[in-house]
Amino acid sequence: MLTQLGERIKLARRRRKLSTLVVSQRAGISRTTVYKVEAGEPGVTLGTYLRVLATLGLDGDLDAVASDDKVGRTLQDHGLLSTSASKKRLKAPSPPSDAKNPLRERS
Repeated sequence: MLTQLGERIKLARRRRKLSTLVVSQRAGISRTTVYKVEAGEPGVTLGTYLRVLATLGLDGDLDAVASDDKVGRTLQDHGLLSTSASKKRLKAPSPPSDAKNPLRERS
């Protein structure tokens, strides 16, 4: 995924007709780091990726990451339904107080 991200960043830079030198200067990073970002190297910090994206005007794209967590919402809704459904269930009647409890220790 990082390799693909790097490729997309590289294409975005080229579409804007920006050199790696210009991007590195505007992002405040070395030119070598720009090459690493474009290669999708995992050792590059997320902050550096963000700087490059901001330089290219693409930093708003990060707002979309996990903004609509469909799986999480489904799990949350299921959990909420399970909780409310369990509250509506009738409790099992408790045994009479004089009934013998087989789990109780005998003295």
